[in-house]
Amino acid sequence: MKRFKKGLALVLAAVMTTAALAGCGSKPASDGGNTPNVSGGAEGKVLNIYVWNEEFKSRVTDHYPGYVKVDETNGKIGDVAVKWHITPNENNAYQNNLDETLLKQASAAVDDKIDIFLVEADYALKYVDTEYTMPVKDLGITDTELANQYKYTKDIVTDSKGVLKGLSWQGCPGVLIYNRAIAKDVFGTDDPAEVQKKVSDWAAFENTAEEVKAKGYKMVSGFDDTYRVFSNNVSSPWVVDGKIVIDDAIMDWVEQTKNFTDKGYNSKSTLWDDVWNKGFYPEGKVFCYFGPAWFIDFSMATQEDGSIAKNGGWAATEGPQGFFWGGTWICAASGTDNPTLVADIMRQLTTNETIMKEIVEKDNDFVNNKPAMEAMAKTDYKSNPLGGQNPLPIFAAGADKVDLSNLSAYDQGCNEEFQAAMKDYFNGNATLEAALANFKKNIVVKYPGLKAE
Repeated sequence: MKRFKKGLALVLAAVMTTAALAGCGSKPASDGGNTPNVSGGAEGKVLNIYVWNEEFKSRVTDHYPGYVKVDETNGKIGDVAVKWHITPNENNAYQNNLDETLLKQASAAVDDKIDIFLVEADYALKYVDTEYTMPVKDLGITDTELANQYKYTKDIVTDSKGVLKGLSWQGCPGVLIYNRAIAKDVFGTDDPAEVQKKVSDWAAFENTAEEVKAKGYKMVSGFDDTYRVFSNNVSSPWVVDGKIVIDDAIMDWVEQTKNFTDKGYNSKSTLWDDVWNKGFYPEGKVFCYFGPAWFIDFSMATQEDGSIAKNGGWAATEGPQGFFWGGTWICAASGTDNPTLVADIMRQLTTNETIMKEIVEKDNDFVNNKPAMEAMAKTDYKSNPLGGQNPLPIFAAGADKVDLSNLSAYDQGCNEEFQAAMKDYFNGNATLEAALANFKKNIVVKYPGLKAE
């Protein structure tokens, strides 16, 4: 019997690495005697955690009570050995490895079973709408325990039957992060309230881009910097009744980015490339980026000598529109032989207010606890990369406004293919019509069950 909606099954068939994992309408991996028992029975001696980078690992090693580091990929919690399986995201390697391993979950030796794996917002539904993920309530975690978490963080990992299948320690509302030195040079002030007036909506943002250019700077680094802001404010999901829908907000991004490129308001960079990264240093001459708290800590060269962030040269303000970007969710794999330990890791990192405040103070993260964030927003907390500013009031205000009504399981593929197709247009190597045609051609290859008219 199919255990999820037909539409999602089609998505999974396209996005899973293998058809077997995509069509997991058969019995879940926890069948055949592997159904977790959280009543206190004997558990496994090895906890296998699948991740794509060091972020979650650092949260556990630094904040989970009783964790003992053995080496870079091994640790201990009590008498349980912890094994970190780290596969980078590049070329979809993390998901490919996870998919292949989940397929073997039911038949794997006890000490080889996946216990925890991490997912991101763009592809969370790919996993939570299958039976390879355990319902959080089956771990004994109650709605009451999760009452202080931001609603959108639970919506992302809720399956098509309304069942919660994961938890996150962080919230990822986004802000506009601007270069203080450039603001002073162009506007005569770096006060966030004054700078906000210059970027309060897209019309103001575009006018300010001309001011910034006149002083020899770039408003943004490249093509992708504003994309998430536009794509988070669409009025329709990417797919409606099996057809691709290119929302007006997405086309507004295209129009703005082409305009910015032609007028020299950006450096024609692509997200994560060398030119894009150069903007985190004074010589990059980039006025602003858009991102959440993790973006500052992980992307802006905060520990690198000579960087703007290390010298406290950035500041944050609301920007033209609210948005969110990314986030990491903890999922319990069906068939885990360590359900009690998995549940405790989830509880400690996502509901323990003391630990969550420690994460804010040590890691500059924005955590998934509304009372904790509202309280810290009123303290003298200071962000060193932001020149001692406390950005938590801005982040906290944004977290409550995140709207996921247009989230879909196709988001990762559609966003990536659309941005890639538009680069030829921005660079003058294709007309808009040709770029759109290339997107439609490529997207139906990635998702054969869809129509792009």
